[in-house]
Amino acid sequence: MAIVESARPRRLGLLHAGTSLAALGAIAWWASRQRMPHIPLDAGALARLAAALGIYAVATALRGERWHRILDSSGICRPRRTSYGLTLVGYMGNNTLPARAGDVMRVMLVGGSRRSALATVVAERVLDAAALALIFGVVVLERGLSFGPLPYVAAAGAAVVVAAAVVWRFVPRVHAYAGPVLSGLRALLSWQGLALYALSLVVWALEALVYAAVGAAVGVHLGLTGALYVMALTNLSALVPAAPGYVGTFDAAVLLALRSLRLPALGYLLVLRFVLFVPITIAGFAVFVARYARRRR
Repeated sequence: MAIVESARPRRLGLLHAGTSLAALGAIAWWASRQRMPHIPLDAGALARLAAALGIYAVATALRGERWHRILDSSGICRPRRTSYGLTLVGYMGNNTLPARAGDVMRVMLVGGSRRSALATVVAERVLDAAALALIFGVVVLERGLSFGPLPYVAAAGAAVVVAAAVVWRFVPRVHAYAGPVLSGLRALLSWQGLALYALSLVVWALEALVYAAVGAAVGVHLGLTGALYVMALTNLSALVPAAPGYVGTFDAAVLLALRSLRLPALGYLLVLRFVLFVPITIAGFAVFVARYARRRR
């Protein structure tokens, strides 16, 4: 039994690495046939990038506030600085460790019942999925029912259902956590849950502005629905098993979205990756070291 359990993480790691390597191979083949991107570094471009970083900081703070309210409603009362700090730590973990390990770090570090803490993270994911679904609906209505996001939404939904069924069938420990998680999800069916859903829509709208600001900085003009489309498709790619930092899958989603909009993509991808991953990873690591890392004598 121990051998089987130890083999499962190894197989999952191989799946994540294999997915990322396949996506990176396809991206490298595509990039070798493109012209070298020109990334402007004039004052205007730097100002737009600074604005993108500022908007992303506000969106991250709102995510911390949303989790803080979910924790309170679940009976896990923590100071705001703890909720906000662990939100940064979670991003750091997701960007540097496989299988969204940052969410596991939050569950372990927040204290209290781990099952209840896990339920709060699952509630966040449900709110995000519902918000992205509505955003896709807006994009489809604006662009027409033949617009590209529909197949991706269907494929992502099917992947989530299949993955959930596999985990439920082959990971018995999930059954023990199902009760508190489902209880936490039922709590979203309230006026407070509706307010949290509205907050989630604001968060994702701000993130779409980040995508638009990065595009403006590198000369890629997305427009409102274009930014919503690229943002939503890119975040749906996080559902696909991948290496740390969503290497390969994130990049493939951005390139696919930009290509479907007939816009240059390579330079945009490089700058977007920096804006979304580097500063928040550094901030999360700093919080982790300052508050949670302990050295024993």
